[in-house]
Amino acid sequence: MYLGLDLGTSGVKAMLIDGDQTIVGSANGSLDVSRPHSGWSEQEPAHWVRAAQEAVAGLKAKHPKELAAVRGIGLSGQMHGATLIDAADKVLRPCILWNDTRSHVEAAALDADPRFRALTGNIVFPGFTAPKLAWVRKHEPEVFAKIAKVLLPKDYLRLWLTGEYMSEMSDSAGTSWLDTGKRAWSSELLAATDLSEEQMPALVEGTAQAGRLRSELAAQWGISGDVVVAGGAGDNAASACGMGTVSDGAAFVSLGTSGVLFAANGSYLPKPESAVHAFCHALPNTWHQMGVILSATDALNWHSGVTGKSASDLTGELGETLKAPTGVTFLPYLSGERTPHNDAVIRGAFIGLEHESSRAVLTQSVLEGVAFAIRDNLEALRSAGTGISRVTAIGGGSRSRYWLAAIATALGVPVDLPADGDFGAAFGAARLGLIAATGADPVAVCTPPVTSGTIEPVSALSGAYEDAYRRYRALYPAIKSLAH
Repeated sequence: MYLGLDLGTSGVKAMLIDGDQTIVGSANGSLDVSRPHSGWSEQEPAHWVRAAQEAVAGLKAKHPKELAAVRGIGLSGQMHGATLIDAADKVLRPCILWNDTRSHVEAAALDADPRFRALTGNIVFPGFTAPKLAWVRKHEPEVFAKIAKVLLPKDYLRLWLTGEYMSEMSDSAGTSWLDTGKRAWSSELLAATDLSEEQMPALVEGTAQAGRLRSELAAQWGISGDVVVAGGAGDNAASACGMGTVSDGAAFVSLGTSGVLFAANGSYLPKPESAVHAFCHALPNTWHQMGVILSATDALNWHSGVTGKSASDLTGELGETLKAPTGVTFLPYLSGERTPHNDAVIRGAFIGLEHESSRAVLTQSVLEGVAFAIRDNLEALRSAGTGISRVTAIGGGSRSRYWLAAIATALGVPVDLPADGDFGAAFGAARLGLIAATGADPVAVCTPPVTSGTIEPVSALSGAYEDAYRRYRALYPAIKSLAH
């Protein structure tokens, strides 16, 4: 048996799979986020341990024999969090999370240093780890002076599991300290934030062994025998391992709260000015690119709140047959935008409203606006050298056939639907645990799920969609001056 532990923002998910990758069971432990000031987002690392214990206890209650047979554990986690510990492994302050924006001034200052984009292949975003440490150095110097190690969230769980200070490439690529092409810490970038390699964990590939489960925990969980802990992955790379998006050109689109267009790459293809993330993948000699929009299903949920109709009722009013754009355009920048604009200040808009603009017309334009934002991501990835011939759709928004048809037509590529199943980050982490424990071929293990259907672009509407996308593209520069 193999165990995947996924440390998310709202909880820890534990998943057991067997040697044939059949899911045996899963359980969860819950987490809360602390927001002591505007723009702050923190968690206590001790709560991660408690939630992981809860999740494993849930598995043990239902599957004690299977848990006892675990031979490999894989870790996945929310990226970018700054977990600061002293020489005695004591946590110095609550972890500053990925969605914390307090360090925007420090991020801009680091991003102005050309070495950061040149070596990391990415813009220094406020959510990344390095600017958080620059903020701590400036505002909490007594904490900064005691830092012995900086760990990412899942790697703090590894310290608890194994006693080792270790990380892997995919998560570390989101710190702004990794030389992403060389897959190694950059002493130059660390020095720019008054840190050293000694304060970083050792680096391995996500498929490699990165510690052994401590005997006390093994005994507590009823496990006898040696248990390997894999390097693991950041959450998006772990999801990609679960989805089988590991070979050059494979891609998925995720319609969650935010939207992600993720493509695996066989080589390192940075283009930071596009606001595309170019990160290491969890598999050796593999990288990935990722475009991110900040409001995907969030945009539809906002529209749902305004209209007083559920999201499914709103999309149901449109039916399943794709319609030509109406001339009403929606910009889904409700909380700013990441790719391609890197603009935290821009806000959303409806353009082209008239007396005949019904609720259904507005719903249609919301779905189209998100589809066009994902098309922006596709164009950004293409400009960075990545071609995508088809995508697999995941996330809550993928339940709407109309939305998927809009995305297929906006992108001009088929959208595949996976058969029912859980192919998320916990499953990907369990796969990495299997690979580390058995030495299995990573590509042979990380296969894509069976496709239950494919939604093709509606060729009769491709011209109308192209015209609507051009209108959409023209609006950001037109309204930017109003927001700034």
